[in-house]
Amino acid sequence: MAKTQLNVRVDEATAEAARERALQRGVSMNRYIEELVLKDAGEVGQTFVEAASDFMKQYERVFAEEFGLEPGGAEGATAPTHHKGLPGTT
Repeated sequence: MAKTQLNVRVDEATAEAARERALQRGVSMNRYIEELVLKDAGEVGQTFVEAASDFMKQYERVFAEEFGLEPGGAEGATAPTHHKGLPGTT
């Protein structure tokens, strides 16, 4: 995988903490920072999925009524292929 160089400025205490943590983990400073970013991105993604799931649970009945599905039964149900008022439908 191609690598891109980033230059960041942090105060000396933050830089020293990063050096120490990388050393404790036995990884380079580059790898340590990369792992932090990947972990943070994963947490954000997981937070989004959880929020979307909560939203769908909260509004399941509204969607079911709008699209003519049984609440909780979307797994095996097929949505109508035509719905009046939706963009792109006739």
